Amino acid sequence: MRTIARAVPPRPVLLTAVALTTAAGSLLLQPRVAGADPRPATREGSGPDRHAGLAPAAAARRALTATVPRTDARLGYPRRQVLSPDPTNPADTSLKLGLTPYHALAPRLNSLQRLGDRVSVEVAGVSAGGHRLYLVTVTTPETADRATAQERMRELIENAPATAAKSPEIKAGYKTPVLFDNNIHGDEREGTDASLDLIQQLATANDAQTKDLLAHSRLYFNITANPDGRIAGTRANANGFDLNRDLITASQPEARAIRALTIDKQPAVLLDLHGYVNGTLIEPTTPPHGENYEYDLFLKNTYANALGMETAVNGLGYTPAKDGVSPAQIPFRDQAEGWDDWPPVFTPQYAAFQGAVAAHTVEIPLQVDNSAYDTLPTAELHRRAAVNVAVAGAAMRATLDFARSHRTSLIADQIEMFRRGAAGAEQVPVSARTVPGVPGIGPEDVYTTEFPRAYTIAADTAGARLVAHLIADDVRVLRAANGPYVVDMHQSKRGLANALLADGRDISDKVTAMYDISAWSLGRLWGATVEPAPGLPATPLTTVSAPSPVAHVAPHGGLRLRLTDPAEFAALNSLLRQGIPVRRAVDGSAIVPDTPSARAGATTAAQAYDVAFEATTLAGVTALHPVRVAAAVTPGELFALREMGFDVTPVSTDVLNAGFDWSKADVLFVSTELEYGDLTPTARTALDTFLSAGHGLVGRGVTGAAFASATGLLKATPVEGTEEANGVVRVVNSGPVTTDAPPYGFVYAPVWFTGLGPTVRVEQSYATGNPLLAGHWRTRADGSGGPADAAGRPSVVSDTRAVLFGTEPLFRDHPKGELPQVGRALFTMAHTSDGTRARAHASSGSVEESR
Repeated sequence: MRTIARAVPPRPVLLTAVALTTAAGSLLLQPRVAGADPRPATREGSGPDRHAGLAPAAAARRALTATVPRTDARLGYPRRQVLSPDPTNPADTSLKLGLTPYHALAPRLNSLQRLGDRVSVEVAGVSAGGHRLYLVTVTTPETADRATAQERMRELIENAPATAAKSPEIKAGYKTPVLFDNNIHGDEREGTDASLDLIQQLATANDAQTKDLLAHSRLYFNITANPDGRIAGTRANANGFDLNRDLITASQPEARAIRALTIDKQPAVLLDLHGYVNGTLIEPTTPPHGENYEYDLFLKNTYANALGMETAVNGLGYTPAKDGVSPAQIPFRDQAEGWDDWPPVFTPQYAAFQGAVAAHTVEIPLQVDNSAYDTLPTAELHRRAAVNVAVAGAAMRATLDFARSHRTSLIADQIEMFRRGAAGAEQVPVSARTVPGVPGIGPEDVYTTEFPRAYTIAADTAGARLVAHLIADDVRVLRAANGPYVVDMHQSKRGLANALLADGRDISDKVTAMYDISAWSLGRLWGATVEPAPGLPATPLTTVSAPSPVAHVAPHGGLRLRLTDPAEFAALNSLLRQGIPVRRAVDGSAIVPDTPSARAGATTAAQAYDVAFEATTLAGVTALHPVRVAAAVTPGELFALREMGFDVTPVSTDVLNAGFDWSKADVLFVSTELEYGDLTPTARTALDTFLSAGHGLVGRGVTGAAFASATGLLKATPVEGTEEANGVVRVVNSGPVTTDAPPYGFVYAPVWFTGLGPTVRVEQSYATGNPLLAGHWRTRADGSGGPADAAGRPSVVSDTRAVLFGTEPLFRDHPKGELPQVGRALFTMAHTSDGTRARAHASSGSVEESR
């Protein structure tokens, strides 16, 4: 857990509450005035992942290939689907808390569908661990014609917002979409149980308020966004990913399912239920606020709904003395910083770009995970979980009251958000005038940006991947015949387009602390050539539904595969697994011979990975062989290695001490949870034997550098920057490992190297001046550790037996353009099965054969 201390006094508490209906039968519980908890918020998982990646290869394969099923939006409601049962699992960790285990969900959902004609259940996808993701819709019955009309109105709101704003049909008949996202962190479970209880209530209630709500709303429940973690009691999914950090990368199938839900359902209101902050923490957040939002619309609605949730939660009557439950808190009002909505990696922040004008993280109060789960008596865990279910239910019911009573204005504000984007209108800075009723707005809350007129994206392998990603995010992409792709920024989802493609901003001077990453630019980190443009091309442009294939195999001669993209490494590894002879050229590319079998393999790989094999006269100088990697790495790094097609076996200090068969590995990659000094004598001897046979090391960060030093493979002293500094940095590439790499990198807890041995090569350095392009990187209290200390210093170094990275080239599988640096390093350091190894020469940069 991480605690953020308040730097300045809290904002003033709003004295005049938003009027909320509390008539008999209302879903909103009776209000009870209570102040906010004065303690700072505590939030988990803010730093870089320190856990070893131990996910099975099958989970990675499933994540890399899983697609999201789509339902015809014109189908009516209810949409009944009888779910087959899952095997009973007595090891499901939800059982200890008295909560619903995953295997009980299908029977419960089947029973809810039988209660009447309001509840529909669909399978929205499959998790990395192979578990079904359930979507429940609650609404009044709709014929197919009525559902078609709803979809037509939804599309009008998004694609013709100026027309939608004048539509009497939308004003009178469009059903407000509300989405509840539950259990995205697997060990924060209670939202699921609260949703099941609420669905049952809604399925049968006959009071006027419930009937009115369901007649004018569609309520969507993502029952458990992370069934893998729910079963195992882990924050992450089966691939070790924190799914609430994956929304802009969408590497995991669960994140892609959430992305599809927010696009297809276009919720005006979203709740993402989490734990645990006592008292209950309810967004909106502290600064900095995402600069690409229409934040005036977002703050207006999110703050008003937060007040209603606060009243409902406090109205349950729990007290610190009696129940250990503190009053609810709203960070925007009650804190100064440390709980921001800057990055769109979180579900509510991503949803805000897809039309949610009221979107909340809600952190329920009583801890039942981690040490509490392991040490508290079962009876106390049951009590706490029951309190949390009640709190989550109160927040959800208050949100439904808000959605019902503010239906017209919520849809009007969603339309206005899209209208501003489509018209290229200026953002409206927040102020007491533009957001009346929200107290304490100051200059620290004003974040806006300048949108370029357009972006262009080069049409190559990296560009095609980026374009496919943008289209999956519902960003409109255009293209002229045979020209670059164009993103016209006069579109309804310009905020998301700019959040993904822009450089971002250096916000180091804005706040002292950030919760998670502060920069993420796909334009700089994904390897594509992306440029802002002052206008649209003069040539006619057409909307593309998918990028044009890049796959190509030159018809004659030898073939060259550039190894500058993760897809190209995946293609190379597929060829090597088939036994196709491939050699490395002096420039680091892969050369495929002009033989029928090699050409057939190249053709298959080109189609599978959408890469180009160019004609070449270059001759390969070093034979390449499949590389088997023993990896002590984070889950994100493990997944990225597998995305590039490497055969990876996770290791750690414990794994090596238990006895590891080094004949299964060609190279070792170390970034976490492997300490040379903690190895047993037997394990150390086995490792030393492996390394002395010529097998090399790739290391990242301080752990990797310490391992290189302890084993005598590379002499360099790692220097750590500020621990929580992160962002996009400018770099200068100077060696074979970084050939053709982008001039930008990503850092989290940046490292640079000094005290280099005489044979150590500098492969890459931080740029001189201020290397930080975008992000948050401050000095320590003593003035050390800042970007000025890193400027001009080596960020990647190599010797004949090791390569060390001070950057984060595989971070959460996000910086796609950086992945090939690690691929090159692994091939360079791998001792192949025939006893040869290609090494980066320490002085000339040439590639030579070595034994």
